Amino acid sequence: MEIAQRITALTGEGSDGWDVFYKARALKKQGHPIVELTIGEHDIRTHMDILAAMGRSARGGHTGYAAVPGTEGLRNAVARRIEAQSGVPTSAENILITPGGQSALFAAHMAVLNPGDTALYCDPYYATYPGTIRGTGAIDQAVRCDPAHDFQPRAADLETAAKGARSLLVNSPNNPTGVVYDRATWEVIAQTCIAHDLWLISDEVYDTQVWHGAHISPRSLAGMQERCLVIGSMSKSHAMTGSRIGWICGPVPVIEHLTNLATHTTYGVPGFIQDAAEFALAQGQELEDEVAAPFRRRRRIALDLLAQQSIVRAVPCSGAMYLMLDMRATGLSGEAFAHALLDAHHIAVMPGESFGQAAAGHIRVAMTVDDDQFSKALTVLVAFATEIAQTKVVFEP
Repeated sequence: MEIAQRITALTGEGSDGWDVFYKARALKKQGHPIVELTIGEHDIRTHMDILAAMGRSARGGHTGYAAVPGTEGLRNAVARRIEAQSGVPTSAENILITPGGQSALFAAHMAVLNPGDTALYCDPYYATYPGTIRGTGAIDQAVRCDPAHDFQPRAADLETAAKGARSLLVNSPNNPTGVVYDRATWEVIAQTCIAHDLWLISDEVYDTQVWHGAHISPRSLAGMQERCLVIGSMSKSHAMTGSRIGWICGPVPVIEHLTNLATHTTYGVPGFIQDAAEFALAQGQELEDEVAAPFRRRRRIALDLLAQQSIVRAVPCSGAMYLMLDMRATGLSGEAFAHALLDAHHIAVMPGESFGQAAAGHIRVAMTVDDDQFSKALTVLVAFATEIAQTKVVFEP
């Protein structure tokens, strides 16, 4: 018996890009002290007040089936938040609550793609993007965003890729690069979508983590409201990664069809988790700033440290909880450097190649350990890179 190709082809051929992560976890299981700077998992836990609200709701009986599109209270809270941020009138009817941002990404692509359609996404990309698209039966196609242009997508590249495509997936603030798209980039994206009749799927899960510049939601641009699906999540903004709570914001007819899809797939999200999310959103920007503060500090620590040398260069990290570091001066690929660093110093980072070929020769560093440990690990990383660059040592992954 054969398994369906849509499942076997999710990650394509060869590695899924997480080899260093798996190796680090194996070493940790063996008892080695590993500094993990790999995945975007907060080093703080969900705020106790949010957990208390979750407990009150569960003990109060909200443990049965919840409304599939989401509770009225949470949908309204999400709509108010999006309207306040974007200036676009938004109601509960524009919102579907989902089991996390990843579920929302898959559902959004299911809504706009037919089998065989071409769906675009920017390279570098979050590791699940290609597989998410392939899972719908569509054809995934990367749009290269060159490091020479700070990984901002360019008009000519988008124009070439858009011909015959059906959708475009973008992510700003960006994982893995930490880049925040500027208004000029957004205008180019919007013009491309309108000219080629593309759906735009905008992954905005890092919208509370902007260190320089401003977050712009493309839904707010002229002509984009009816062709844009916005993905949001409580994972990064409120350190609720394990709660699996996210949403899609889009035109009412699309949300109605997506609610039907949810009825046949997830059948909603637990009510007590939704009540906790509604409570968390009611705390406003103060709580969001509290969750984001450690990454703002660590970015400053990193930039000050990197300014003292010339081997390791940081891509302009304007947002998100990551640094994308250019390691090409070492003469190594990002994968080779990441393996060598793990072997030599038990520090785990993600190779840029895990996120596409545009980031080859780079590494992604998650700023997800305490300030002192982060500073020490980055100091070791820079010294190791300098040693390699000066001695021309060759490592094989």
